[in-house]
Amino acid sequence: MKKINLLFFIICAILFSCKNEKEKSITFSNDIAPIIYKNCTPCHRPNSAGPFSLITYDDVLKKAKTIVKVTQSGFMPPWPADPNYSSFVGERMLTEKEKEMLLTWVENGSPIGDSTNIPIPPNFPEGSQIGVPDMVIKFPEVIQLPGNNKDQFFLMKIPFEADHDKYIRTIEFVPGNKKLLHHMNANLIQYTTGTKTDLFTGEKVIPTDLTLTAEEVNNRMQNKNDDGTYPSLIPLVCNYLPGVSPAVYPKGIGGYRLTTLNAFFINDIHYGPSPVDTIDDGSYFNIFLTDVPPQRPTYEIVMGSLGETRIEPPLVIPAGAIMTFRTEYKVQADLSMLTVNPHMHLLGKSFIAYAVTPQNDTIPLVSIPKWDFRWQYFYTFKKVQKIPASSRIIAEATYDNTEYNPNNPYNPPQVIIERSNPFESMKTTNEMFQFIFTYMSYQTGDENISLENISLE
Repeated sequence: MKKINLLFFIICAILFSCKNEKEKSITFSNDIAPIIYKNCTPCHRPNSAGPFSLITYDDVLKKAKTIVKVTQSGFMPPWPADPNYSSFVGERMLTEKEKEMLLTWVENGSPIGDSTNIPIPPNFPEGSQIGVPDMVIKFPEVIQLPGNNKDQFFLMKIPFEADHDKYIRTIEFVPGNKKLLHHMNANLIQYTTGTKTDLFTGEKVIPTDLTLTAEEVNNRMQNKNDDGTYPSLIPLVCNYLPGVSPAVYPKGIGGYRLTTLNAFFINDIHYGPSPVDTIDDGSYFNIFLTDVPPQRPTYEIVMGSLGETRIEPPLVIPAGAIMTFRTEYKVQADLSMLTVNPHMHLLGKSFIAYAVTPQNDTIPLVSIPKWDFRWQYFYTFKKVQKIPASSRIIAEATYDNTEYNPNNPYNPPQVIIERSNPFESMKTTNEMFQFIFTYMSYQTGDENISLENISLE
């Protein structure tokens, strides 16, 4: 019996020793750098969303304890969607093994290992998340943002010329003032050759005045053709929200024809409140071109606030209440869903969207168990999702208007009522409930189309 106990002790000691040696062997060069480069560096690099860079060993060493803290808690990397409910392109999540490796590495003194084995950091294009653009269109003016602690809204016209007719594959918006710029919605005005003598006349930036009519805006910006008729307008060619990266679809899906004379018409750009005067002097659009003409046009449906479907019950959140609301869209014909975007403001608590087929089967779309206002992605499915005709697309959102919500903009809480005026509704201190999805008309085999690893080449 004593021999058995001794043998058991020896085996345990050997296993423990092996485990310790394995833990001590965790180094930046072999183990940590690949984790950082995949999940952190895309945002934590110069002129990107992260507040500091995580590229070199020294970068990571300076923030090592912070990295462990935010990864152990799940705060970073930011990916609000539940991966067990549905899967999307570009998911940034650490496995439990990766979290354990980071923790052990820091506890062991953050060794660098063999510096000659450090992998080459990823090569990111300057000023873009997705590639090298063919055209860069900058804001025509510096945007003055007064320090009055109020939300600021603007209308903008950004004219630009192209050498000849081309096709746009995708458009990326890069905010100049990442701290304050909350969202942006851009349309594309296109002029036929000979219909517009001077593309660059008219006001470029107009602070939103709730009394202005569309006619007055178009006259002040001089958006019309020379004969007074309206040019063609492609709606919502580019959107921006915190954390958004533009969707890139396979060639032939989506995109637009680019004419010689064009203008981005921003019908809504929103900056959050600031206590001090500041500016936005660096926002711009990246345009990525292609020789392949659009073959499958894409469309967008907005459910809920300012959209096509009613919210039930009406979006009224009493002070001190936690409430759930619902909105539903009936699918008329088979559609192929590409991307989804849930949207709420600071009172958001959780969000879920799904489709129910005529056979009463459930198609999971997106679930966000813990809403984070700072990260509102356009989630692109890994494969096109077929939604059959007569299905119901349902979104449910829960709001927390209590004093225990640390993001509540009011102390004490106030009753929040959905505003019918778009600019009032979009204020950060008011609330919205939207579910936006991008789709195309279904064709046989669409559900087999992969939306992963799409190159812009």
